[in-house]
Amino acid sequence: MTAFPQHLLDGYRTFTSQRLPTEQSRYRELSERGQSPAVMVIGCCDSRVSPEVIFDAGPGELFVVRNVANLVPVYQPDGGAHGVSAALEYAVNVLRIKHIVVLGHAQCGGIRAFIDKIDPLSPGDFIGRWMAMFIKPGEVVEQRERESMQDFTVRIEKAAIFRSLENLMTFPFVRTLVDRGEMNLHGAYFGVAEGSLFVLDPTAKEFRAVSEMQGSV
Repeated sequence: MTAFPQHLLDGYRTFTSQRLPTEQSRYRELSERGQSPAVMVIGCCDSRVSPEVIFDAGPGELFVVRNVANLVPVYQPDGGAHGVSAALEYAVNVLRIKHIVVLGHAQCGGIRAFIDKIDPLSPGDFIGRWMAMFIKPGEVVEQRERESMQDFTVRIEKAAIFRSLENLMTFPFVRTLVDRGEMNLHGAYFGVAEGSLFVLDPTAKEFRAVSEMQGSV
């Protein structure tokens, strides 16, 4: 068995000597009473896009699910194993969260693999099969005339957020609470290079830079 990564051990020691002492009471409370976050974030597993870091969240504040390209599948209660759906069910029906945020980002590898139509990475091609659920049967995703590859990529990265929000509403337990006004769905897009955050304006169906916004969304 190989040695545990040293930088992780060093990081843990820094955590126990610096951050843990200031949050020890919070961790004890969470261990005794359990978690009760108000927000669920569905993000990408990309190592550059950590919801807890982006939103400066402390322990117990966010219920986070991460997968390739921050996708939410449609409601499909069959005999298969559905990790995202299971986490969503737990967050809504057990934790009683009030907000679900779908967090997409720039330079998403899953989206780029999808639009580049690359060869399968393995015989099972898990990424290809996972990304295939991004589009509906018969739907065609193509680069527009005079659209640069960069603009095309950003458009599809944002489209994945819209599709995940759309798919969330196929879950009866989500739709019911949203229709009652007891839970809200949100979209956000993170620019890795600049550290910029854009929040979806549901009325205009456009992403607005948080840096240009006043007050709350």
